[in-house]
Amino acid sequence: MDLDTARTLAELAELHALTGAPATGARRVCWSEDWERARAFLIERLQQLPVTVERDEAGNLWALLPGRSDRVVAVGSHLDSVPGGGWLDGPLGVLGALAVLRAVAAGEPPQRTLALVDWADEEGRFGRSLYGSAAAAGTLDLAAARKLTDAAGLRLPDVLAAHGIALDRVHEARGRLARLDAYLELHIEQGPVLEARGEAVAAVTGTAGTERRRLRFTGRGGHAGTVPMELRRDPLAAAARTTLAVAEVARRHGGVGTVGAIEAHPGIPTAIPGTVELWLDQRHAQARPLATMVAETLEAASAAAGQHGVELAVEPVWSIEPIPFDPALVALAREAAGGGEPLPSGALHDAAEVARAGVPTAMLFVQSLGGISHAPDEDSRPEHLRAGIEALGRLAGEALRR
Repeated sequence: MDLDTARTLAELAELHALTGAPATGARRVCWSEDWERARAFLIERLQQLPVTVERDEAGNLWALLPGRSDRVVAVGSHLDSVPGGGWLDGPLGVLGALAVLRAVAAGEPPQRTLALVDWADEEGRFGRSLYGSAAAAGTLDLAAARKLTDAAGLRLPDVLAAHGIALDRVHEARGRLARLDAYLELHIEQGPVLEARGEAVAAVTGTAGTERRRLRFTGRGGHAGTVPMELRRDPLAAAARTTLAVAEVARRHGGVGTVGAIEAHPGIPTAIPGTVELWLDQRHAQARPLATMVAETLEAASAAAGQHGVELAVEPVWSIEPIPFDPALVALAREAAGGGEPLPSGALHDAAEVARAGVPTAMLFVQSLGGISHAPDEDSRPEHLRAGIEALGRLAGEALRR
């Protein structure tokens, strides 16, 4: 497959200049003006190809190049970013898929139909990652989704409605996945393994399971100068002990645990907080250790609450079990990547939801410099990006023929 990787790298830089800045990072938070601008950037290029461009009921963007069969091989990722994120997380997979689409369109019709997909809100603006792919997979809990809000307090159903999407109809996007024979995704690793191994590209075995919760500690607010320490019911002290326990539990079981946000109310230096909310994310490649991590962390949080005389409420936000990818496709991905040892993904990707829906799925990772991602200084070497795009082309060619 003759891929114009130089053009793809130039488009990645152009997209970042359009929707981000070197100092402050990407601004492509889903459903924002910059994300819409990124979508328009993609659509403009798709319209130069003999493809049909459509938006499904959940807001995912599809471009289909007809083949000799109506069975589909889909290649894609997501254009949206976290606030202040990197220039490659997501767009590499989408614009890499665009390079594959161009190359296939320049030749004879493929054995199968080839699709590019840009999933909506992979990053989880509303606290629930993989919105668009979960809607298409039928795993999005609509009752829970109705209650989701973003950092500004905007409700998910209202934001979707403003973009012409009815939350109650998003599962109608499932028909797209029923036609898929394979789903392929290229992504930066977002970690340090490939750099340590000295490899540019590798296949991915699957994604880790994730458990995400919001913990609310409720105590008694008061003046910072007048309430003696022994009479305090300080929820932030309990949250701090819990935060340390999260790290200890993760290390003990070989997983990862993160407290990504702590919000204290009223949040001023002269007042003991009355309530504190803590956002907890825990991940492991195996289901049983992950369940143990969750249980031990909640036990530690309950003990911390009791020690400081505060109440604890736990709200599940989202979870997904460990998802293995299709062994046959992983083997093809490994060959396309040069034969190195595949690695698991600790980060979540739309590929997990697609695989969970029963579609044969594979991913390729490109080395990340310093393992940095979700930050303005996220980067990969140009030669590694080109190698990843070329590997995606080889993998897609095999999937279209097999």
